[in-house]
Amino acid sequence: MSLGKPVIKLTLMEDEMRDFAISEAQKALDTSNSEKLVASYMKSTFEKKYKSVWHCIVGRNFGAYVTHEVGRYIYFYIGQKGFLIWSTYYHLIQRVSSFHFIFSYL
Repeated sequence: MSLGKPVIKLTLMEDEMRDFAISEAQKALDTSNSEKLVASYMKSTFEKKYKSVWHCIVGRNFGAYVTHEVGRYIYFYIGQKGFLIWSTYYHLIQRVSSFHFIFSYL
C-alpha cells in the first residue's frame, strides 16, 4: 500500500541510515495500523542494526524536544504519519532510568 512519497523535515544522519529509516517505516506502515506497534518496530530495528539506545515517535500531531547523538536524528512524514527517530547517549539513559519508570506507569 503506497502512502505517498516520504517528506523529510530534518535529518542529521548519513544517507544510508536515512534510507534505512524510510524503507523500514514504509514496511512497518504496510504491516500495521497501530502507531504504537510501528514505533516499537522502528525502535527495535534501529537498536539491532545501529546499536545504542533508540527512540521513535509515530503520529499525526505531536511536539518534541529531544537530546540526540550527533548524526542520529531524523524527522519525516509518510502520508500523514510523522516519524521522529533519534538515539541518545547510553550514559544519559542510565541517569534518567528511574524517571522513565515513573513516566511509564502514570
